[in-house]
Amino acid sequence: MSEAFKPNKSLVAKTFGRAAVHYDDVAVLQAQTGDELLDRLSLVTLEPTTILDLGTGTGRNVSALSARYPHASLYALDIAPNMLHQAKQSYRATLGLKRWLPKQKQPSFIAGDAEQLPLADNSVDLVFANLSLQWCDLKQSFAEIARVLRPDGLLMFTTLGPDTLYELREAWATVDDYPHVNVFYDMHDIAEAMMQAKLAEPVLDMDKYVLTYSNTMALMKDLKVLGASNVAHGRRRGLTTRSALHKVAAHYEQFRTENVLPASYEVIFGHAWAGQPAKQVQRDDGSIAVSLDQISGLSK
Repeated sequence: MSEAFKPNKSLVAKTFGRAAVHYDDVAVLQAQTGDELLDRLSLVTLEPTTILDLGTGTGRNVSALSARYPHASLYALDIAPNMLHQAKQSYRATLGLKRWLPKQKQPSFIAGDAEQLPLADNSVDLVFANLSLQWCDLKQSFAEIARVLRPDGLLMFTTLGPDTLYELREAWATVDDYPHVNVFYDMHDIAEAMMQAKLAEPVLDMDKYVLTYSNTMALMKDLKVLGASNVAHGRRRGLTTRSALHKVAAHYEQFRTENVLPASYEVIFGHAWAGQPAKQVQRDDGSIAVSLDQISGLSK
């Protein structure tokens, strides 16, 4: 991925920090993918003693993971301290007085970056990452995840693919050549990064989600509330003119169906195990070829 399109990590932290208070009001996609990822955990036999909720956000999945694995120690990590504050409040509200029970384990809320995890080697049995890795350098993040996973530990994640918000990207392309919509890795890049990190048996599959809006400004407002507005290094600085916004809105109208505007998301689901990668093919140039059967389906 070009440097201009890579996320600015300090800006990621700031935008998500500002979004923390109202994030759950509009986090429809995050809730849907989080529930699906939790459901997929039932397909594997795993009794983790230590869990990392990587990119915990407002902590929606903390209570669910705690309920599923009540005897496990749980680390909730996020790059934005304000998100962690919301996550703590959410956890307390969800558990109520149960959190004071003698055997009730309390999550540890940690400010940190997925590219530099503040955890020891071989210290985690399950890494759960719902829509957080798209804001990272995947090679660094997967290498860090591989480092902290114990033997036979499991990574379960979702991330966004390159067709995400293609309607909005196409509409902005009528205005200028700057990246106004974040650019995301495709499945082959993700698989290659997993293999390079020596994560074993990587499996990826993709699903399409579509949210609908009455108009373009409603979509942009939601993206801003989510903290998911453009955070690329090469984004255009300065204020966007009203005429540019009108041009974007006018072009977006071509996608209107049944009186609503679609916002498409390409969600990539993945899992892998700690250890040496299986069925790896090393090319002469040092790159890794991944067969199509390795990036389709969900099987262990």
